[in-house]
Amino acid sequence: MNPSAGQGARRRVVVIGAGQAGLSAAYFLVRAGLRPGIDVGVLDANPTPGGAWSHRWDALTFDHVNGLHDLPGSSLGDAAPDEPAREVVKRYYGRFERDKGLDVQRPWRVRSVESAEGEMDGEHTTGFRVVAEGPEGDSREYLAGAIISGTGTWDQPYVPWYRGAFDGKQLTTRDFTEPDDFLGRRVLVVGGGISAVQFVQLLDENGVDTLWSTRTEPRWRECPFDTEAGLGVENRVAARTRAGLRPRSVVAETGLPTTPSVLDAIDRGVLVSRGPLGALTADGVDFADGTHEAVDAILWATGFRASLSHLAPLGVRERSGGVLMADDDVSVLKAPGLFLVGYGRSASTLGATRAGRRAARAAVRYTSLERDAKDRKSLSSLS
Repeated sequence: MNPSAGQGARRRVVVIGAGQAGLSAAYFLVRAGLRPGIDVGVLDANPTPGGAWSHRWDALTFDHVNGLHDLPGSSLGDAAPDEPAREVVKRYYGRFERDKGLDVQRPWRVRSVESAEGEMDGEHTTGFRVVAEGPEGDSREYLAGAIISGTGTWDQPYVPWYRGAFDGKQLTTRDFTEPDDFLGRRVLVVGGGISAVQFVQLLDENGVDTLWSTRTEPRWRECPFDTEAGLGVENRVAARTRAGLRPRSVVAETGLPTTPSVLDAIDRGVLVSRGPLGALTADGVDFADGTHEAVDAILWATGFRASLSHLAPLGVRERSGGVLMADDDVSVLKAPGLFLVGYGRSASTLGATRAGRRAARAAVRYTSLERDAKDRKSLSSLS
């Protein structure tokens, strides 16, 4: 097989996903002296740069984004507030990839990562076998000494189960395109996070009859979300992942910001939750309080789960659904050499950048130790 073509190619580290966390990791690997496309392989499932941002809807303009932290050694610069956030981030990430020479391979979706041991180029090798699928159904295989997985959550929208069945249109956050799709319809937005709040406001502003349902009372945050508050959130999330528990939703940790537009929508009765759902019906929903509402569509803005199905062969998930993480918050205890970024406390863009640096350093250190052990074994066989 020809390693340069990616078939059975050996890489010291394979980075999976080219969002904020993956790009950060790749950048720090290259800074450590690893060569892009030779020592480091970066695989991304999206056809363009931008990670999950590349799928956002047109109406999500940059002025409605909670914040985008700069990638390492780079600056976003000025961005028009009324430009779709998708285009801003695609352009920025693409420029970063080119300027840093990261050689991102796309669109290649990693289907599986498993432990590997065998012969390659006449040497006995241990590590991970990575199988990726291209757009035409073709495949690539890599043998990697370490894996940095930064696949985020976009591919795993979460929809809670309710008894009954609804005959109308149902969609999740990742399926949303533009509010005009719902003109003349009555829409129920379900979810207590920032995306749900944005959808309710956006639909209302565009003349769509909208209802809002949350499982609990909306968690409005009156105090500013400063550095101290952010650190507290990170520490709480880290405590869960270090215990192998699934990370909680973002809003459960941060609360919802009360911006002037949000306060206005609350005052006008737009951002007022009807409470939790009880059941789905053919023409709408029954609420837990016994009332019924007929709707034409349900938008499930109920969050996401970590996209980790490609790691299933490694058996890293706990019974709780989480992954047991080490104290550095990037190392997976059950699979030495596997590092998660953009998971748990590093789910924010700031946390993702920091995690990328930690994971890169850990991967370089791990693969160096593996090489040293192999060299010692080779020397002992000659003595």
